[in-house]
Amino acid sequence: MPAAPVAVVALGGHAILPKRARPTVGRQFLYTRRAMRHILYLLHQGWKLVITHGNGPQVGNILIQVESALGKAYSIPLYVAVAESEGEIGYVIQQSLYNELSAQGLAQPIVTVLTQVRVDPKDPAFQTPTKPVGPFYGEAEAESLRRKGMVVAHYPGQGWRRVVPSPRPVEIIEASALRKLVAQDIIVIAAGGGGIPVCQRRGGLKGVDAVIDKDLASAVLARDIGAELLLILTDVRKVALNYMQPGHTEIDRMTVAEALHYSRQGHFPPGTMGPKVEAAVQFLQGGGRRAIITTPEGVAEALEGRGGTEVVP
Repeated sequence: MPAAPVAVVALGGHAILPKRARPTVGRQFLYTRRAMRHILYLLHQGWKLVITHGNGPQVGNILIQVESALGKAYSIPLYVAVAESEGEIGYVIQQSLYNELSAQGLAQPIVTVLTQVRVDPKDPAFQTPTKPVGPFYGEAEAESLRRKGMVVAHYPGQGWRRVVPSPRPVEIIEASALRKLVAQDIIVIAAGGGGIPVCQRRGGLKGVDAVIDKDLASAVLARDIGAELLLILTDVRKVALNYMQPGHTEIDRMTVAEALHYSRQGHFPPGTMGPKVEAAVQFLQGGGRRAIITTPEGVAEALEGRGGTEVVP
């Protein structure tokens, strides 16, 4: 009997905590439980599951706590904050998934794996921080962060936000362990927030202050564990050309060549849809079979070819 196929589901941060929702632990459980109901459709269709997730609001909250407690508690570097966010969100997803399975009369083991992701210390991203983390600040707060040596960027109409390096993921350190867990029909939550960025140094691995894009990390993870499907869940049901502008056109299906062509034309901005489309392309170029971008609510329709945007080789 052939082994069940493996799907990597990249859960966007807004599925866990919507943009307009006041950030609380209770709300994270509420929205995550809702998302799990849709993701479980894959399980019912015979897929093995690996779930990844974003961590923008959570790691930002951790950094605020660190900055507020300076002089009262020991400080932690960004890469440790990423690890902490993996534990926090992993717990929320793990318990929400367990409860949703139980409500459906099902039982399946679930584990969260703190995942290290190797990056290249010479990646140019370390020279040009671009990845936003944490909340928006006013001018005075932004200047205070600058004096502390942090880099902040202005977002028109929203304020200032801290930005950090976002190097490209190269390798999932725990890939072999993840493959073994998946082979035993264990649902795995891994590479949260893009994973903990580490570099290979003399003497072994060492964490580095950065945040890896979770969609690109999900593509590397899917490649490294031999997944057949990469399902990227976000807050729009389809990828679009001229998004929210004249000529707005939703895309049902596009080839890798078409995706690259549209990207060169600037249809997929770096901070929004760009990394998602790039992750889909990388996954397919690396041997993956299907990549789909949609919302949690659109999972069933997208898998049946009636919704979402599918990227094909």
